[in-house]
Amino acid sequence: MNLYREAGSTAEGPFDVVVTPESAGWGYSGLRVLELDGTETITTGGSETLVLPLSGGCTVTVDGEEFELTGRAGVFDSATDFAYLPRDAEATITGTGRFALPAARTEKKLPARYQPARATPVELRGAGNCSRQVNNYCLPHTFDADQLLVCEVLTPGGNWSSYPPHKHDEAREGESVLEEIYYFEVAGGGMGYQRVYGSSDVLAEVRSGDVVLIPHGWHGPSMAAPGYDLYYLNVMAGPGPERAWLICDDPAHGWVRQTWESHETDPRLPFRSAK
Repeated sequence: MNLYREAGSTAEGPFDVVVTPESAGWGYSGLRVLELDGTETITTGGSETLVLPLSGGCTVTVDGEEFELTGRAGVFDSATDFAYLPRDAEATITGTGRFALPAARTEKKLPARYQPARATPVELRGAGNCSRQVNNYCLPHTFDADQLLVCEVLTPGGNWSSYPPHKHDEAREGESVLEEIYYFEVAGGGMGYQRVYGSSDVLAEVRSGDVVLIPHGWHGPSMAAPGYDLYYLNVMAGPGPERAWLICDDPAHGWVRQTWESHETDPRLPFRSAK
């Protein structure tokens, strides 16, 4: 299976990125990235879906509801508001910008909803050169969904995130089975690097618009090259009866967490207007 998808390689029509459960070779997680200047009508099929602005804003009309998304100038500027679309829905999106449509297969139809940016917890994780910012959009403690888990990670240039390496591919105490998509953007036209190892194997240079799929195995670090801030959107879903994001650190590297106690958070965080 090709786990690294270069920018443009999955494009279809108005979508720069199209990852479906079928194209990924798994059962639940999906992502489309819509490049929009005008109006586009989308269908959700059997998946609950977010409309999450990467840049720009839009109006979303679905199931008799209309949501105005203020959006943002770009992924490094702030967290954003977003709309939740239920499965088996048709939605009209009108605006200008780039919009991520993370999705997860579900049997349950929940109501369409709007989440303002101020309701998203912005978390700083790690310390020193492992410092990063996490915008927790659609997680069990931040937003109600059936299967979908969505967050984004912003890593200052020269820092490492998704570290220590971890996995979530076994159903056991302290770990849940989740298929994961990483969608990348890199400031200044630069590059970063992504590692996946164990039962999957990836060592990829990543640039804006690239995608890495993680069906199983240890993943991390995500490395931001010096001078180039790194962004990635994480989309996760899986077969478990409980919607939970439970991970297991690689025991060879988990000790690194203890070293953070003696380091300060990188002063470049949080990014931009999240301050």
